[in-house]
Amino acid sequence: MATTKDTADAETFDYIVVGGGSAGCIVAEALSRDPNQRVLLLEAGLHANQSPETLAADQYKYAFINPELLWERFSVPQQRCRNARLFQGSGRGLGGSGAVNAMVYTRGSAYDYDSWGLPGWKYSDVEPDFDALEQVLGVNRLPPTRFTEACIGAAEESGFRRKENLNDGALCGFLGYEWMNLNPDNNERRSSYVSFLRPQEGRQNLVIRTGAAATKLILRKTDGLRAVAQADGVEYLQNGTMQRALARKEVILSAGALESPRLLQLSGIGDGRALQRVGIDPLVELPSVGKNLMDHPNVSVFFLGKQESDCRWAQLYGFHRVGQHVPQGEADSCFVFYSARSSFREGMLRMLPTMALPPSLYRMGWPKRALQALIRGAFRLGPVQRLVNRMYGVVVILGKPESRGTVHIGSPNPLDPALIDPAYFAVDSDLQTMINGVELARTMANGSSLTAYGNRELIPGARSKSRDRIARFLKQNVMTTYHYAGTCKMGVDAESVVDLDLRVRSVSGLRIADASVIPSVPVSAMNAPSMLIGYRAARYLTESAR
Repeated sequence: MATTKDTADAETFDYIVVGGGSAGCIVAEALSRDPNQRVLLLEAGLHANQSPETLAADQYKYAFINPELLWERFSVPQQRCRNARLFQGSGRGLGGSGAVNAMVYTRGSAYDYDSWGLPGWKYSDVEPDFDALEQVLGVNRLPPTRFTEACIGAAEESGFRRKENLNDGALCGFLGYEWMNLNPDNNERRSSYVSFLRPQEGRQNLVIRTGAAATKLILRKTDGLRAVAQADGVEYLQNGTMQRALARKEVILSAGALESPRLLQLSGIGDGRALQRVGIDPLVELPSVGKNLMDHPNVSVFFLGKQESDCRWAQLYGFHRVGQHVPQGEADSCFVFYSARSSFREGMLRMLPTMALPPSLYRMGWPKRALQALIRGAFRLGPVQRLVNRMYGVVVILGKPESRGTVHIGSPNPLDPALIDPAYFAVDSDLQTMINGVELARTMANGSSLTAYGNRELIPGARSKSRDRIARFLKQNVMTTYHYAGTCKMGVDAESVVDLDLRVRSVSGLRIADASVIPSVPVSAMNAPSMLIGYRAARYLTESAR
C-alpha cells in the first residue's frame, strides 16, 4: 500500500518532464542546458543501465521480450476482431519505445504533414528539425543481403521502384533500405536516450528519477482570461511512496499517446460528464482528450524459401497506395520484408501468449510463463530451427487508418489501467485496404526472383484466397504495430487539445510533447515523428524562456 509524503517535503524544480521516452529525453536534455534551470525527469520504468539490451543494436529482440520494458496493456473487446482483447503494449524505461523497437527511422511523407493543415507544421517547416535531429542521432542503413535483393527484384515486378533515400518526403510506390537509428560500427542503438540524454546525465541541474510513475497533475484554478487552471507540479509513485514535485515554470507530459490522456483525465482535464461518471471532479472541460486514437494494425503473410535467409534485420520497407481514401500518388500502406530468423522466436514469445490467453489468465503470470516455456522448447528442436531459418514474411501495415478509437479511464484509481479502444476496422475501408495489401504481398512473393528463392505460402495458406477468407484471417490475426497517436491532438479549432506550440488549452504551465498531439498518423513508423515532437517542444520551451 502506498504512503503519501507531506506536501512540505515536495521538491521544487523549474521544469518537470513526465516520461523519459523518445520525446521526453530530448526535452529534458534541452531544458537542462541552462545551468540556472533545474529540471526533473520522471520515468516509470527502468534506467537503461539496468537493461543493457536497450543499448546494443543487435539485442533489440531481447529488449522486446523483457517484461520490465513494455507496458502490458490490453484493449477493450474489438467487435470487428472476434471480440478479442488485443495487446496494446508500449515501451517503458529510459528511451521508451525507442529503446525496444527495431530502430527504423522514417520521417513519413510530405503529405503526412501537409495534410494536417497547420501553420508551421508543413513538411517544409519540419524538414530542418529532422535534419538537426539526424545530425545527433547519426542514422545509418545496413548493407544489402541476398534475401533483401531478391525481395527488391520481386517488388519491382509488382510496380514498386527502388529508392535510395526513403526520407525525402516521397514514399508512394517506392521501396528501399530504411534508415535506422543505430551505429553498426560499435553495435550501438541510437535512441533519443543514448543520443541526447545519456551524454548529459552528469549535469547538476538535471534530476532523473526512474521507477517513478506519475499518477496525477497538481492543478489549481485561476482567474486568468486564457487559463482555467495552472499546472503547479506532479504527484508520482516511487518505491511505494506517493511523492510530489512542484514546477515553477512548466510541466511537460511526454508519457505517450496512451498514458498522457490518462494522466489528464485523472487530473480532471477532459470530458466533464465522462469524468464525473467515474468519480473525478472535472476541472478543465476538454472533451477531445482521449479521442482520435490511431494505430497501425498489421498482419504477416509468411512464405517458405528453398534456402536459409541471410538477413537478421527488418531493414527493407516499401510504401504504396492500395486503398481509396488518400489522394492518388500518396501511400496508405507499408510493406516490410521480414526474415523469420531475425526475431520470429522472440515475436512468438512476446505475442503468442497475448493472443492465446485471456487477459485475466495472462496477468496471473504462470500461464504465460508456461506457454513461453513450451515455445522455447519447440524452438530448440532442429526441424523447427531449420524451418524458421528458411521462413520469411511480408508484414502488411495499414498506414493511414480511417478508424478512430479512444482512451478513457474507468476509475479514479491511478493504478487501474485505462480503457483502450483502438477500434480496428471500425471503418470498413480499413479492412478492405488491408485485404488489398495482403493481395499485393502475395503478388510480390510470386515475382520471379522470389519464385527462384522459394515462395511456398505458409500463412494464411492456399485456402485463404477469396476476399472473405482474407478478411477472416485479418480479423483473427491483426495486431498492433505500437504506433499509437492522436489522443491529445494539436490544432487551431475547438476540438484540439493543444495549440500549435503544444500548450494544453485552458491550462497554464502545461504542454504535451509526444505522439498524442499528432492530428493524423503518418504512414511511417512513429519513432522519428515522436522525436520531432520532442525536438520542437524543446525549441518552443527554450525560446519562451528567453
